Amino acid sequence: MLEFNHAAARRQMIEQQVRTWNVLDPAVATVMDRIPRENYTPDRYRSLAYADSTIPIGHGEIMLAPKLQGQLLQALAIRPGDQALEIGTGTGYLSACLATLGAGVRSVEIREDFISMARENLAANRLGSIEVIREDGHTLSAAGPRYDAILVTGSLPVADETFLHRLALSGRLVWIVGEAPVMRVERVIRVGTNEWRTETLLETVVPPLIGVEPPRRFEF
Repeated sequence: MLEFNHAAARRQMIEQQVRTWNVLDPAVATVMDRIPRENYTPDRYRSLAYADSTIPIGHGEIMLAPKLQGQLLQALAIRPGDQALEIGTGTGYLSACLATLGAGVRSVEIREDFISMARENLAANRLGSIEVIREDGHTLSAAGPRYDAILVTGSLPVADETFLHRLALSGRLVWIVGEAPVMRVERVIRVGTNEWRTETLLETVVPPLIGVEPPRRFEF
């Protein structure tokens, strides 16, 4: 039986999925080509590592499709030496991408089994320096370290101002805001002490961040 050519599948993923979704940053393409996505995919779904689809990782959570991951990474515009905060570690794939792009990465995750899985994946791929800790992203204080880049990997029904205040000046926050069937991928840039600029990049639908409460609706 012929061995599956993961390197060829990665190149095909980039050319046929990522680039066609207008992910044109060469640094992002290079990183996604270097990182073995199959090493961050649960064993039972390893054959789908380069498919144009989401992948279940347990607890109703998913590994985002490659083209959306590429969009998120491109929007963050990571520069070497940036400090990045990731909310929702999952399997550790996006953490690995952020670090390989040159960021110092702190990733917070609420599920213990995801933390163990991500740490094992990252260590096996020589990225053990990434800090993966157990913390609820919803309990973050507006005070604390400032980050050049913040990525929220699950959707939020409404914008959470806490994340805005954790951005450094000129820092970029990328999150997915809204409720199904329409959610928006937004990039927020801190342009002043109390000033932020927001742009909508595309529409998508992804599961909500763990612990998110939907906004209250009036009932008559």
